[in-house]
Amino acid sequence: MPPPNPFGTRLRIQLKLSISRLRHIQQKETALAKQQRRDIAQLLSNEKDESARIRVENIIRQEINVELLEILELYCELLLARIGLLEQRRECDPGLEEPIKSIIYAAGRTDVKEMLQVRDVLIAKFGKEFARDALENPSTSVAPRVYKKLTIEPPSTELVTAYLEEIARTYRIPWSGLPEQERKDFSEEGNDDDEGGGGIGVTDTGLQLPSVGGLPEKIPVPPISVSPAAASTENPRPGVTFQGQNIKSSPAPAPAQKSDIPDFDELSKRFAALKR
Repeated sequence: MPPPNPFGTRLRIQLKLSISRLRHIQQKETALAKQQRRDIAQLLSNEKDESARIRVENIIRQEINVELLEILELYCELLLARIGLLEQRRECDPGLEEPIKSIIYAAGRTDVKEMLQVRDVLIAKFGKEFARDALENPSTSVAPRVYKKLTIEPPSTELVTAYLEEIARTYRIPWSGLPEQERKDFSEEGNDDDEGGGGIGVTDTGLQLPSVGGLPEKIPVPPISVSPAAASTENPRPGVTFQGQNIKSSPAPAPAQKSDIPDFDELSKRFAALKR
Protein backbone atom coordinates (compact mmCIF):
# COMPACT_ATOMS: atom_id res chain seq x y z
CA MET A 1 0.00 0.00 0.00
CA PRO A 2 1.55 3.35 -1.05
CA PRO A 3 2.20 5.87 1.71
CA PRO A 4 -0.28 8.74 1.98
CA ASN A 5 0.56 11.88 0.03
CA PRO A 6 1.31 14.69 2.53
CA PHE A 7 0.01 17.30 0.09
CA GLY A 8 -3.26 15.47 -0.51
CA THR A 9 -3.83 14.75 3.18
CA ARG A 10 -3.20 18.31 4.29
CA LEU A 11 -5.21 19.85 1.46
CA ARG A 12 -8.17 17.54 2.10
CA ILE A 13 -8.27 18.52 5.78
CA GLN A 14 -8.03 22.24 5.10
CA LEU A 15 -10.65 22.12 2.34
CA LYS A 16 -13.14 20.40 4.64
CA LEU A 17 -12.49 22.94 7.39
CA SER A 18 -12.86 25.80 4.92
CA ILE A 19 -16.15 24.50 3.53
CA SER A 20 -17.59 24.18 7.03
CA ARG A 21 -16.43 27.67 7.99
CA LEU A 22 -17.69 29.26 4.76
CA ARG A 23 -21.17 27.78 5.27
CA HIS A 24 -21.29 29.01 8.86
CA ILE A 25 -20.37 32.57 7.90
CA GLN A 26 -22.93 32.60 5.08
CA GLN A 27 -25.70 31.57 7.48
CA LYS A 28 -24.63 34.19 10.01
CA GLU A 29 -24.44 37.01 7.45
CA THR A 30 -27.79 36.07 5.91
CA ALA A 31 -29.54 36.10 9.30
CA LEU A 32 -28.01 39.47 10.13
CA ALA A 33 -29.08 40.96 6.80
CA LYS A 34 -32.64 39.74 7.41
CA GLN A 35 -32.84 41.65 10.69
CA GLN A 36 -31.31 44.72 9.08
CA ARG A 37 -34.02 44.69 6.40
CA ARG A 38 -36.61 44.92 9.14
CA ASP A 39 -34.78 47.87 10.69
CA ILE A 40 -34.70 49.61 7.32
CA ALA A 41 -38.44 49.04 6.95
CA GLN A 42 -38.92 50.96 10.19
CA LEU A 43 -36.78 53.82 8.86
CA LEU A 44 -38.84 53.98 5.67
CA SER A 45 -42.03 53.96 7.73
CA ASN A 46 -40.68 56.92 9.71
CA GLU A 47 -39.70 58.72 6.46
CA LYS A 48 -35.99 58.61 7.28
CA ASP A 49 -34.96 57.93 3.71
CA GLU A 50 -31.35 59.11 3.96
CA SER A 51 -30.66 56.85 6.93
CA ALA A 52 -32.32 53.97 5.11
CA ARG A 53 -30.12 54.52 2.04
CA ILE A 54 -26.97 54.44 4.15
CA ARG A 55 -28.09 51.31 6.00
CA VAL A 56 -29.07 49.49 2.82
CA GLU A 57 -25.53 49.93 1.47
CA ASN A 58 -24.36 47.76 4.37
CA ILE A 59 -26.85 45.07 3.34
CA ILE A 60 -25.62 45.20 -0.25
CA ARG A 61 -22.01 44.80 0.86
CA GLN A 62 -23.00 41.89 3.10
CA GLU A 63 -24.80 40.15 0.27
CA ILE A 64 -21.86 40.67 -2.08
CA ASN A 65 -19.67 39.01 0.56
CA VAL A 66 -22.13 36.12 0.97
CA GLU A 67 -22.15 35.58 -2.81
CA LEU A 68 -18.33 35.59 -2.79
CA LEU A 69 -18.21 33.02 0.02
CA GLU A 70 -20.65 30.83 -1.90
CA ILE A 71 -18.35 30.87 -4.93
CA LEU A 72 -15.31 30.05 -2.79
CA GLU A 73 -17.22 27.20 -1.15
CA LEU A 74 -18.00 25.80 -4.59
CA TYR A 75 -14.35 26.04 -5.61
CA CYS A 76 -13.30 24.21 -2.43
CA GLU A 77 -15.81 21.46 -3.17
CA LEU A 78 -14.46 21.22 -6.72
CA LEU A 79 -10.87 20.82 -5.49
CA LEU A 80 -12.01 18.26 -2.93
CA ALA A 81 -13.72 16.26 -5.67
CA ARG A 82 -10.59 16.36 -7.86
CA ILE A 83 -7.96 16.02 -5.16
CA GLY A 84 -6.69 12.80 -6.73
CA LEU A 85 -5.92 14.71 -9.93
CA LEU A 86 -4.08 17.38 -7.96
CA GLU A 87 -1.97 14.74 -6.21
CA GLN A 88 -0.89 13.05 -9.45
CA ARG A 89 0.21 16.12 -11.43
CA ARG A 90 3.13 18.40 -10.78
CA GLU A 91 1.66 21.15 -12.96
CA CYS A 92 -1.78 22.64 -12.40
CA ASP A 93 -4.54 21.13 -14.51
CA PRO A 94 -5.89 23.78 -16.95
CA GLY A 95 -9.44 23.09 -15.82
CA LEU A 96 -8.52 23.90 -12.21
CA GLU A 97 -6.22 26.85 -12.82
CA GLU A 98 -8.91 29.54 -12.53
CA PRO A 99 -10.49 28.15 -9.32
CA ILE A 100 -7.06 27.70 -7.69
CA LYS A 101 -5.84 31.17 -8.61
CA SER A 102 -9.15 32.63 -7.45
CA ILE A 103 -8.70 30.97 -4.05
CA ILE A 104 -5.11 32.23 -3.80
CA TYR A 105 -6.23 35.77 -4.66
CA ALA A 106 -9.33 35.82 -2.43
CA ALA A 107 -7.95 34.01 0.63
CA GLY A 108 -6.21 37.05 2.07
CA ARG A 109 -9.20 39.29 1.36
CA THR A 110 -11.74 37.37 3.42
CA ASP A 111 -12.11 36.77 7.15
CA VAL A 112 -11.82 32.99 6.75
CA LYS A 113 -8.50 31.94 8.25
CA GLU A 114 -8.96 28.37 7.01
CA MET A 115 -8.75 29.69 3.45
CA LEU A 116 -5.27 31.02 4.23
CA GLN A 117 -4.18 27.47 5.02
CA VAL A 118 -5.63 26.23 1.73
CA ARG A 119 -3.79 29.02 -0.08
CA ASP A 120 -0.46 28.10 1.56
CA VAL A 121 -0.84 24.42 0.62
CA LEU A 122 -1.61 25.32 -3.01
CA ILE A 123 1.33 27.74 -3.24
CA ALA A 124 3.66 25.08 -1.82
CA LYS A 125 2.41 22.68 -4.50
CA PHE A 126 2.44 24.91 -7.59
CA GLY A 127 5.13 27.45 -6.70
CA LYS A 128 5.49 31.15 -6.04
CA GLU A 129 5.46 32.13 -9.73
CA PHE A 130 2.04 30.52 -10.08
CA ALA A 131 0.79 32.46 -7.06
CA ARG A 132 2.39 35.71 -8.22
CA ASP A 133 0.41 35.57 -11.46
CA ALA A 134 -2.82 35.31 -9.46
CA LEU A 135 -1.90 38.17 -7.13
CA GLU A 136 -0.42 40.55 -9.70
CA ASN A 137 -2.73 39.89 -12.66
CA PRO A 138 -6.13 39.17 -11.07
CA SER A 139 -8.12 40.72 -13.93
CA THR A 140 -6.86 38.03 -16.33
CA SER A 141 -6.10 35.03 -14.10
CA VAL A 142 -8.86 35.18 -11.47
CA ALA A 143 -12.51 34.31 -12.13
CA PRO A 144 -14.27 37.55 -13.21
CA ARG A 145 -17.08 37.18 -10.65
CA VAL A 146 -14.58 36.74 -7.82
CA TYR A 147 -12.48 39.69 -8.97
CA LYS A 148 -15.57 41.90 -9.34
CA LYS A 149 -16.93 41.06 -5.88
CA LEU A 150 -13.57 41.86 -4.30
CA THR A 151 -13.38 45.22 -6.06
CA ILE A 152 -14.32 47.89 -3.53
CA GLU A 153 -16.73 50.41 -4.99
CA PRO A 154 -19.93 52.03 -3.73
CA PRO A 155 -23.20 50.50 -4.96
CA SER A 156 -25.00 52.37 -7.70
CA THR A 157 -27.96 54.60 -6.90
CA GLU A 158 -30.15 52.32 -9.02
CA LEU A 159 -29.18 49.26 -6.98
CA VAL A 160 -29.77 51.05 -3.67
CA THR A 161 -33.20 52.23 -4.85
CA ALA A 162 -34.10 48.73 -6.05
CA TYR A 163 -33.30 47.26 -2.62
CA LEU A 164 -35.37 49.93 -0.86
CA GLU A 165 -38.31 49.29 -3.19
CA GLU A 166 -38.30 45.56 -2.45
CA ILE A 167 -38.01 46.14 1.29
CA ALA A 168 -40.92 48.60 1.17
CA ARG A 169 -43.04 46.13 -0.81
CA THR A 170 -42.18 43.21 1.46
CA TYR A 171 -43.21 45.11 4.60
CA ARG A 172 -46.10 47.00 2.94
CA ILE A 173 -44.59 50.45 3.59
CA PRO A 174 -46.09 53.40 1.63
CA TRP A 175 -42.62 54.65 0.75
CA SER A 176 -42.31 57.72 -1.44
CA GLY A 177 -40.13 55.85 -3.95
CA LEU A 178 -42.92 53.42 -4.86
CA PRO A 179 -45.51 54.02 -7.61
CA GLU A 180 -48.45 56.13 -6.50
CA GLN A 181 -50.99 53.30 -6.59
CA GLU A 182 -48.84 51.05 -4.41
CA ARG A 183 -48.33 53.85 -1.89
CA LYS A 184 -52.08 54.42 -1.76
CA ASP A 185 -52.82 50.72 -1.25
CA PHE A 186 -50.23 50.36 1.51
CA SER A 187 -51.45 53.55 3.22
CA GLU A 188 -55.02 52.22 3.29
CA GLU A 189 -53.80 48.93 4.75
CA GLY A 190 -51.88 50.84 7.41
CA ASN A 191 -54.95 52.88 8.34
CA ASP A 192 -57.07 49.73 8.66
CA ASP A 193 -54.46 48.12 10.89
CA ASP A 194 -54.13 51.23 13.06
CA GLU A 195 -57.82 50.97 13.95
CA GLY A 196 -57.15 47.56 15.46
CA GLY A 197 -53.90 48.56 17.17
CA GLY A 198 -50.44 49.17 15.73
CA GLY A 199 -47.01 47.85 16.41
CA ILE A 200 -44.79 45.13 15.09
CA GLY A 201 -45.24 41.56 16.26
CA VAL A 202 -42.59 39.16 17.42
CA THR A 203 -39.59 38.92 15.14
CA ASP A 204 -38.15 35.77 13.68
CA THR A 205 -35.74 35.58 16.61
CA GLY A 206 -38.57 35.71 19.15
CA LEU A 207 -37.73 39.20 20.43
CA GLN A 208 -40.44 41.84 20.81
CA LEU A 209 -39.67 45.06 18.95
CA PRO A 210 -40.99 48.48 20.03
CA SER A 211 -44.29 49.66 18.58
CA VAL A 212 -43.90 51.66 15.38
CA GLY A 213 -46.86 53.52 13.91
CA GLY A 214 -47.83 52.69 10.37
CA LEU A 215 -46.73 49.05 10.57
CA PRO A 216 -49.27 46.26 11.18
CA GLU A 217 -49.33 44.25 14.39
CA LYS A 218 -48.69 41.08 12.46
CA ILE A 219 -46.90 41.34 9.16
CA PRO A 220 -49.38 39.77 6.69
CA VAL A 221 -48.38 37.56 3.81
CA PRO A 222 -48.23 40.15 1.03
CA PRO A 223 -49.85 39.53 -2.37
CA ILE A 224 -46.50 40.48 -3.88
CA SER A 225 -43.64 38.82 -2.03
CA VAL A 226 -39.93 38.55 -2.63
CA SER A 227 -37.68 36.21 -0.74
CA PRO A 228 -34.64 38.25 0.32
CA ALA A 229 -32.43 35.19 0.27
CA ALA A 230 -33.23 34.59 -3.41
CA ALA A 231 -32.14 38.06 -4.45
CA SER A 232 -28.59 38.95 -5.30
CA THR A 233 -26.62 42.10 -5.87
CA GLU A 234 -26.61 41.28 -9.57
CA ASN A 235 -30.36 40.61 -9.61
CA PRO A 236 -32.03 42.74 -6.94
CA ARG A 237 -35.51 42.03 -8.35
CA PRO A 238 -35.93 38.24 -8.39
CA GLY A 239 -39.10 36.38 -9.33
CA VAL A 240 -42.26 37.32 -7.40
CA THR A 241 -45.64 35.84 -6.59
CA PHE A 242 -48.98 37.56 -7.11
CA GLN A 243 -52.16 36.33 -5.37
CA GLY A 244 -50.52 32.95 -4.85
CA GLN A 245 -49.44 32.57 -8.50
CA ASN A 246 -45.77 32.47 -9.46
CA ILE A 247 -44.55 35.14 -11.84
CA LYS A 248 -41.28 34.21 -13.51
CA SER A 249 -40.59 32.00 -10.57
CA SER A 250 -37.24 30.36 -10.19
CA PRO A 251 -37.64 28.23 -7.08
CA ALA A 252 -34.51 27.39 -5.21
CA PRO A 253 -33.70 23.68 -5.04
CA ALA A 254 -34.45 21.93 -1.79
CA PRO A 255 -31.38 21.83 0.43
CA ALA A 256 -29.62 18.54 0.14
CA GLN A 257 -27.43 16.82 2.63
CA LYS A 258 -23.90 17.80 1.66
CA SER A 259 -21.30 15.11 2.09
CA ASP A 260 -17.63 15.83 2.43
CA ILE A 261 -17.09 14.93 -1.24
CA PRO A 262 -20.00 16.20 -3.39
CA ASP A 263 -21.46 14.36 -6.35
CA PHE A 264 -19.25 15.22 -9.34
CA ASP A 265 -22.08 15.63 -11.88
CA GLU A 266 -24.02 17.94 -9.57
CA LEU A 267 -20.89 19.94 -8.82
CA SER A 268 -20.11 20.32 -12.53
CA LYS A 269 -23.61 21.68 -13.21
CA ARG A 270 -23.35 24.19 -10.34
CA PHE A 271 -19.90 25.27 -11.49
CA ALA A 272 -21.10 25.79 -15.08
CA ALA A 273 -24.13 27.79 -13.89
CA LEU A 274 -21.96 29.94 -11.66
CA LYS A 275 -19.62 30.90 -14.52
CA ARG A 276 -22.50 32.24 -16.64
